[in-house]
Amino acid sequence: MSRLLIWRKLVNGVMLSLTGVCTVLTVAALFAILGLLIYNGGKSLSWSFFTQLPAPPGELGGGLANAIVGSVQIVGAAALIGIPIGFFAGVYLSEYEDKMFASVVRYVADLLNGVPSIVVGILAWALVVKPMGGFSGLAGSAALSVMLIPIVTRQTEQFLREVPLSLREAALALGANKWKMIATVVVPAGSKGVLTGMILGVARISGESAPLLFTALSNQFWGGLTEPTASLPVMIYKLATSPYDDWNRQAWAGGLVLIGLVLIANVSARLVLARGVSVPRG
Repeated sequence: MSRLLIWRKLVNGVMLSLTGVCTVLTVAALFAILGLLIYNGGKSLSWSFFTQLPAPPGELGGGLANAIVGSVQIVGAAALIGIPIGFFAGVYLSEYEDKMFASVVRYVADLLNGVPSIVVGILAWALVVKPMGGFSGLAGSAALSVMLIPIVTRQTEQFLREVPLSLREAALALGANKWKMIATVVVPAGSKGVLTGMILGVARISGESAPLLFTALSNQFWGGLTEPTASLPVMIYKLATSPYDDWNRQAWAGGLVLIGLVLIANVSARLVLARGVSVPRG
């Protein structure tokens, strides 16, 4: 056996081992996080955790019902703002990619994707919170929607580009105009991928705390979107940094609930994507 062949086999074995170790470390990190959350947070999970308000300082019990509902409200409002804007922007980038304005929009979307969340929070505080005269859940939704828009935009563009060109040409050959073709052929064909991008985008913003610290702040009681609103990420931060052991345990439980919701969203997105790109019929 030549030295060159031995060397190639050695390099192949080393690289295979290295990639295997890196893969194991990646999976181990995920299971370590889940294990810690389950071990420390599972003890505090109960029916009262999902139905009661946080207990006063120094008292045992209570729950994070207001934070769970507040997170749903804030993220839901952010999705109502960000998803339509991101979707139509993604459609434009996919179908009018040769336009100069499309290049500008794509560049801006990439820039927004890279902006730190705390910077988004500061900007939302200056542009929304101060003019409104106080913190509110709506301000938090506005901040999160800014983070959601570029994610949905780029995901929509990516999946609509995967729709075969032949479908577009067939629709145009049958006499459909540009927007008729987009609405009845392109979007339905790429709908599963687009939906996947939307789900992943919502999952991405649901765990953000920095923007909400500057906009929605928090609330120990029930609150609407027009006033300071509790949210899981901010409440976890407050409980984790408190000097009370029971609050620390509830922070672990809140983290377990939050990562559980994110995992469900990610698994749902993967299941939708696994069904592939649909082709309209009829």
